[in-house]
Amino acid sequence: MSQSNVQAQAQAGVKQHPISLYLKVWVLLFVLSTLSYMVDYFQLQGMLRWSLILIFMFLKAGFILAIFMHVAWERIALKLVLFLPPLAILVLIVLMAIEGDYTFINRLLSFISS
Repeated sequence: MSQSNVQAQAQAGVKQHPISLYLKVWVLLFVLSTLSYMVDYFQLQGMLRWSLILIFMFLKAGFILAIFMHVAWERIALKLVLFLPPLAILVLIVLMAIEGDYTFINRLLSFISS
């Protein structure tokens, strides 16, 4: 890309991201995928297995969203529009799970005492 073309894009507000960043993230995604497959290879079981799988999954999704979908360079308002509703839904799910456990324990205690 010529110098004048880069200057014209900079004046127009178009940002160029270095290709090395994309390659580094691509390698990182490959490493995270390998670690995810290693969880199955070593036959980890129980909460450790699912915790590792979810951690690797969220890390990969975060890197893909941030770098390859250019969310890292967006304004904070757009980030809030994208991430606040799923976060609110997650909080509501956690609250419903807590309330469900409370109801289950109270019903169990009620049946035991009667």
